[in-house]
Formats: sequence, C-alpha cells, structure tokens
Amino acid sequence: MKKLITMAFTALMMLSATTVQAQIKFGVKGGLNVTNMSFDKSVFEKSNQAGFYLGPTAKISLPLVGLSVDGAILYDQRSATITVDKGNEQIIREEETVKQKQLAIPVNLRYSFGIGDAASVFFFAGPQFGFNLADDMKDIDWEWKNTNLSINLGVGIMALNHLEASIDYNFGCGHTGEFSASSLYKGVKSRSGAFQIGLAYYF
Repeated sequence: MKKLITMAFTALMMLSATTVQAQIKFGVKGGLNVTNMSFDKSVFEKSNQAGFYLGPTAKISLPLVGLSVDGAILYDQRSATITVDKGNEQIIREEETVKQKQLAIPVNLRYSFGIGDAASVFFFAGPQFGFNLADDMKDIDWEWKNTNLSINLGVGIMALNHLEASIDYNFGCGHTGEFSASSLYKGVKSRSGAFQIGLAYYF
C-alpha cells in the first residue's frame, strides 16, 4: 500500500510541477460507472450494474500544442450482482451484490484538436490509483484489496472551454478482490473494470 500511495503522490507532484509554464483550470466532474467484474473461476454468473463517481478535478495545459494533463480525486462506487451455488447435497442458488467503494485518483495525458471555434475533441489515457474505503458486505466472505491500480483509455469533447463530456474504459491491473479464508470459494478472485460516462465543468 505504501508503494501505491507513493506512486499516486509522485504523480500529483508531477502535475503541480508543470504549472510553472502551463495554464491550470479547476473544476468538478462526475459520471456513471457500468461495472464489468470478471472472476477467475466459472462458479459464478454475474450481471453488470451501474455505479457513479464524483469529485474535484484539475486540467493543466502543457507548453506543447494540443497536450494537457488532468487529475482528479473521486469518490468511486461500483457494484455487480453475482449468483453463488451454495450447499452440499442440495444446491441452492443465491444472488448477492458485491459493492466496491473507493477513493480514485486518475491522472491522464490528453491530446486535443479543435473542430471549430467553440469545441474540441480529445483523447486521453493514464493510470488510476484506487484506495478501498469500505467493506460492508455482510452476507458473503468477500474482501477488497486495500489498494489497486487501473488504466483509463477514452475520448471526449470540450465545449466553450468549460463543459466537457467523455467516455472511457477503466480496466484493472491485477486482482481487486477475493473470497476470504473462511469461504467455500477461497481462492476465487475478481478483476474489476468499468465503462465510464462522465461530465466535467471547469471554472
């Protein structure tokens, strides 16, 4: 966890260091998560569910034409419904909801180009550092990792230099959770990803 915190802090410091020769804008962003949670064994069926994210953001225009960097501190919530087979002699199928609540810190490199005087299109990619906030699942022995690393890859449009809309896919690097030692499914892990549709407003 210390290593991931150090990486996130370093990324934010790099963001701050570029402000000497760059223009910075602050704003707020939020959006919809459509979670895609995959498991490493076929004992589950799962269905995607909607979540959300919300928090402050900043965008730094770099001295190179078209390039900028954005970063944010977001409350990020995701969930998925899974069907678990329980029992020995008589198998009972039960549905459970797996919820993930985390503090997410995305840092993206952006390239944009104008499509007129009032709008521009941009592409972005970068790492996202996640820090688990809660383990409130009482019915199943599921545990989230304290920290996780994922990657964002997406496209968006900026209008009037203030309003921004984007869509991206956030895919996890490594496992994000697993059943605990007391569970029948010990060793079964998951990888969490999400399609994200977002809006941001820069002041």
